[in-house]
Order: sequence, then C-alpha cells, then structure tokens
Amino acid sequence: MKSSQRHDKGTVLQLLSEHVSSDRKERDDVDFIDRFVREHDTVFGKANPEGHITGSALVVDNRHRILLTYHKKLKRWLQLGGHSEVDESNPATTAYREAVEESGLEDLAFEPRLGPIPIDIDVHVIPARRSETAHYHLDFRYLLRTNEPGQIELTDESDALEWVSLSETENLGFDPALARAIDKARKLLDRDIEP
Repeated sequence: MKSSQRHDKGTVLQLLSEHVSSDRKERDDVDFIDRFVREHDTVFGKANPEGHITGSALVVDNRHRILLTYHKKLKRWLQLGGHSEVDESNPATTAYREAVEESGLEDLAFEPRLGPIPIDIDVHVIPARRSETAHYHLDFRYLLRTNEPGQIELTDESDALEWVSLSETENLGFDPALARAIDKARKLLDRDIEP
C-alpha cells in the first residue's frame, strides 16, 4: 500500500506546483499540503490520523446560484465534498463523486474554463470528535456546473440542501477560505454576463 500511495501522489504534487494562489493564506496552505504529502506515506483515504486529501465542489447553476449543504456533523453550511478513497489519487475525482453522492445531481460537469483544475486550495482543521482526533483536511476545491438544479436529492450526509445566489453569500458567515473560493467562482461566472 505505501508504495502505491507514494506513486499516486504525483497528481496532487503537480496540481500544487501549478496552482496560482490568490492570497498569502492560500499560498501557505499550498506549501503546507506539499510538505505534508511529501512527508507522509498515506494521504488518501482516512488512514492517516494527522490529515488527508479531500475534494470539494462549488456546484453552481445557470442562474449563478451555489448549492450549499447543512452538514450534519459540523452543524454549518458548506460546499459539497468529502474524503478521498484510498484508490482516488486525483482530488477532482473525489470532488465529483462526493458532489454527485451528496446532491443526487447526475448532470454535473467541471466548469469548462477550468476543467478538473482546482479553483481553490485550503487546509482546515477538523475538531476532535468521539473516536477521531483533530486532523487536517487538505482540500482541493473545484467548480462544477449543473443545468438541472431542480433534481437535487437530500441524502443522509446533510440536514438540508439549498440553492443560494452567489451575490447573497457574503452575509452567511463562511470561514474566510470558503468565502475566498466563492468569491473566485463569482468573479469567473460574472464574465458570463459581461457585454
């Protein structure tokens, strides 16, 4: 397993080396993930109690609304996403799989201007709970689009799913990194309506 995970880290390291960070926090997070991935044999799946790769999705529709989930465990509004599987060495695969599983949307596609390239990269600490110690989520965030927003289905992952206009997200109290990612999505999508 260790040699397999070492080999599979290439995609993550390449994404990190090519990512253009928008602020100091994001640059620091990219550097942290790069060191973490190089120093740990296991980064995919949940086996490493110190942290692991996650993939998340900012799912937007053609009305420039973002799909948010009210997370059952964390009790707050978040983007869709979750842990990579042991055999998922590309966080884009994780983000896409999690978005489909958590939303029920089957027509999801990566934003064509980005493709399977992260719009944002973030490190955040998940607090200790029951059998889990506090640990890092090394999150690669992708922009996905849907043409069928009415097809969402609530799953056991969340208490609620809600479409919110990107222009109305500023007052929802997101952590600064998620607010940054949403702002990037808003700016990119605003180009859709420019003359």
